[in-house]
Amino acid sequence: MFYDSSTHTLDAKNRVFVPKRFQQALGRDADGNMVAFLTRGLDGCLFLFSEAGFERAVERLDTQAFTGPEQRSMQRLFFSNVTRVQLDASGRLLIPEKLREVAQLDKDVVMVGVVHRAEIWQRERWERLQAELEDRFDQLDQVLCEGARPGGSPA
Repeated sequence: MFYDSSTHTLDAKNRVFVPKRFQQALGRDADGNMVAFLTRGLDGCLFLFSEAGFERAVERLDTQAFTGPEQRSMQRLFFSNVTRVQLDASGRLLIPEKLREVAQLDKDVVMVGVVHRAEIWQRERWERLQAELEDRFDQLDQVLCEGARPGGSPA
């Protein structure tokens, strides 16, 4: 599971250290290398999935494969931005130029754990989003408890 957040710096080669708690959520390939899937996320961030987490996301996307032109277009956009990445021996992740540009990542980034994925944000963008959401924190019960009782009201 991915949780917590931390600030990191992109090095000159566009690599960023992945926190140990996130590394523990990632799997290893047959050669023992730590691997993950990196893709364009929502709201201006990147998504970092473990292989198992990516497979869950794909299953959800795959059920809507041919339901309409909009779904097909979104699948094309999503999968054309997916890359399988391998962390180096120091636990760093190389962020491809295309994805770095999409998320407008420069020097300072924030990694945010969101259960089955981590998100990688430009620091200033994350701080703005967090400030906007702070005033709405008390609405968390509505999101977490949605569907807990008939009508979706919290228990």
